[in-house]
Amino acid sequence: MSTPVFDPPALEQGTLRVVPLGGLGEVGRNMTTYEFDGKILIVDCGVLFPEEHQPGVDLILPDFEPLKSRLQDIVGVVLTHGHEDHIGAVPYLLKLRRDIPLIGSALTLALVEAKLKEHRIKPELTVVKEEESWDIGPFDLEFVAVNHSIPDALAVAIRTSAGLVLHTGDFKMDQLPLDGRITDLRAFARLGEEGVDLFLPDSTNADVPGFTPTERAIGPVIDQVISKTPGRVIVASFSSHVHRVQQVLDAAAANGRRVALLGRSMVRNMTIAADLGYLKVPDNVLIDYKKAKDVPDDQIVYMSTGSQGEPMAVLSRMANLDHAIEPGEGDTVILASSQIPGNETSIYRVIDGLTKLGANVVHKSNAKVHVSGHAAAGELLYCYNILKPKNVLPVHGEYRHLKANAQLAQDTGVPEERTILGENGSVIDLKAGVARVVGQLDLGFVYVDGSTVGEITDADLKDRRVLGEEGFVSVIVVVDPATGKVITGPEIHARGIAEDDSVFEAVKPKIAKALEEAAANGVRDTHALSQVVRRTIGRWVNQSLRRRPMIVPLVIEA
Repeated sequence: MSTPVFDPPALEQGTLRVVPLGGLGEVGRNMTTYEFDGKILIVDCGVLFPEEHQPGVDLILPDFEPLKSRLQDIVGVVLTHGHEDHIGAVPYLLKLRRDIPLIGSALTLALVEAKLKEHRIKPELTVVKEEESWDIGPFDLEFVAVNHSIPDALAVAIRTSAGLVLHTGDFKMDQLPLDGRITDLRAFARLGEEGVDLFLPDSTNADVPGFTPTERAIGPVIDQVISKTPGRVIVASFSSHVHRVQQVLDAAAANGRRVALLGRSMVRNMTIAADLGYLKVPDNVLIDYKKAKDVPDDQIVYMSTGSQGEPMAVLSRMANLDHAIEPGEGDTVILASSQIPGNETSIYRVIDGLTKLGANVVHKSNAKVHVSGHAAAGELLYCYNILKPKNVLPVHGEYRHLKANAQLAQDTGVPEERTILGENGSVIDLKAGVARVVGQLDLGFVYVDGSTVGEITDADLKDRRVLGEEGFVSVIVVVDPATGKVITGPEIHARGIAEDDSVFEAVKPKIAKALEEAAANGVRDTHALSQVVRRTIGRWVNQSLRRRPMIVPLVIEA
């Protein structure tokens, strides 16, 4: 149940205001604003991917409405890492003001820059590294190395006279990461000694006991699967998962196979990662996709997108025989990623389709081909005990994840009243070491639908669902404006309904009678008469056909 909307008071001098605009109650749209002395700092600006009940939607953005009148007050956007749920909405924010500075690590900003190039935006970039500090406006920023499923992830410590805030971004504590870059617990301990007034930790795996397994455990499994496959190997992963692609390249080289990258985002991101030195490509392993068809099946690995069952991604098209590569007997498909909540049905549909084609499908449920990039409960407990934060605002997760994270904080001694279970739009003020909710903004979903942004509403999506699930009925009738008598029609056409149009003959007299009665009662407006038609045929269709289609009536005066 949502918290009632109420306006926050004017921001007091010396108080830090924190407002999550996305990422709370969902896995995606991560975005948090920090306001101090009239200036605003943003941490992350990501997208949420649509679910099946949002047909036609490409992306879902955070609601920028609270920022639109304050664009000139924004001093910068800190990007913790290069995943879409943290950087994907940056182009849409910069369309509101193009010169907002972007701050992040080299890989993160390279991925953002490539994305912005497609939108014809040249950004103002500031590359930072762990252990560096950066002053911007009234904010003193310190960057801390954290380990995640993409290289170069950073946590950010934000200092103002109101106190010290630590925002982790996505992180885990892999003690044997592939790139040797561990989460800097020494920096966490130093910040803890200084005194963390507000801690915003990643919550995605807060309800998972223990510790997240190390990435190194995945390499031997991928190697073994490839070595035992007599035909082609197709590995699907997120297009930004540099570590997983590195493991596939190494396993392919060890088994005498070439690797072809499939999917525009996969090719773009891995080219950037290789150019910057984050991806080490073995000699003579990568091959252009167009040349890969000439390589024998037992000597090729395809690295593709589509691990979440996205309809237009490479793997889904393969499963639907809508791609040049058609998996079959002797081939193995590896889904080397976890399931984003809400995508389970789409993923298993793809798995079933590939299995029907004869391919062997290896996924997280039947082999250790993926580990999460998020800290489990044991790792979060270490953080709480090291940091000893005064206040905690769990972020990045659905409600059960936020709740589990809050409980971990309380288990380590954070008072319940200092553990805030917020929502998108919660307004939290930090002053004198105390954080409290002082308002709740009314935020919505902003849908990207083709070339339109924010024009599609929830009502439009409901109409699309009705059209897809219940069908469509149009009714055209010409009436005498004086008497309401039907001169022509009703002419009824249906789509998406199994019955023939002739079934509607039974309702036509009811429509004519209802129109005459409405006219006799003084109803003359054609819109009002259209509603009479809608109600009449709607009741009949519901009772007779047990359907609730979209009904579009048109009443024309003769």
